[in-house]
Amino acid sequence: MNGTHDVVVIGAGVAGLSAALESARHGLRVCLIEELLFGGLVVNVNHLLPAVAGLPASGIDLAAELMTRVSDLGVTSVFESVTGLQTGNGLSVMTAEGAHRAQAVIVASGARLRKLGIPGEAEFQDRGVSHCADCDAPLYQGQDVMVVGGGDSALQEALVLSEHCARVHLVHRGASFSARREFVEKLRERPNILRKMETVVEELRGEEALSRVTIRGADGTSAEISCTGFFAYVGLEPNTSFLSDQSALDLHGRVMVDAQLESAIRNVYAIGVVRAGYGGQLEDAMFDARAAAIAVARRLGRV
Repeated sequence: MNGTHDVVVIGAGVAGLSAALESARHGLRVCLIEELLFGGLVVNVNHLLPAVAGLPASGIDLAAELMTRVSDLGVTSVFESVTGLQTGNGLSVMTAEGAHRAQAVIVASGARLRKLGIPGEAEFQDRGVSHCADCDAPLYQGQDVMVVGGGDSALQEALVLSEHCARVHLVHRGASFSARREFVEKLRERPNILRKMETVVEELRGEEALSRVTIRGADGTSAEISCTGFFAYVGLEPNTSFLSDQSALDLHGRVMVDAQLESAIRNVYAIGVVRAGYGGQLEDAMFDARAAAIAVARRLGRV
């Protein structure tokens, strides 16, 4: 047993860091659990659009700023992998190293990038398949790469890559993009971004590293595109596998919550991208965090 806390926050992305910060400000004893590094997916973004007013516009700088504030308030940070949540006799967040008891739990475990599940995707991971244009774009200087997706993330990454690469093949299965208009308009300013609409990716191929990708158009015709880098942004999958009570999840695996962000499991709250109905912006994640922290503080009689 690793001690008892007022609240355990699962996940140290922007939502989790903000929840830990707000909870500590209400005088709660907080334990923040993260499997890898603090910051979540936002650390892969150099220029946040839109940025949060009054906070750094770089993802890594934003995460570092929040983590510093959390540490200054005495939050206990634990780098362990959450394996389960026990609710029989109080709440216990289980990890491989033990259990963390709490009166309340805030689930801010975020999401991971959805994979296409096509041949070659796993085989060429880190040998052409990447998930961070801001990180890896310089590696493909003067080369041809491919981006898959039609939302904000896909278009943002295509724009970043276009500053380094000879050509960026932007593949989208739909007839139009779902991204914000500003990103769609910026595509017109980048002649080296080649759109391939109503097209799907079938296979990644190469020898030691990725060298070509097979795509198929709406007419059923397949073609092979030469490229050395591949970036897929086709949505997110919530990190909720540790929740044994599947009745708390919707059909997409997201945690369902009420107006106070409390789930079907009493004293277990969910915020950010892991919850159903999340707004999608960083400010939404931070608003969730504040609301959940206040709800917990009230439940524990601290407000």
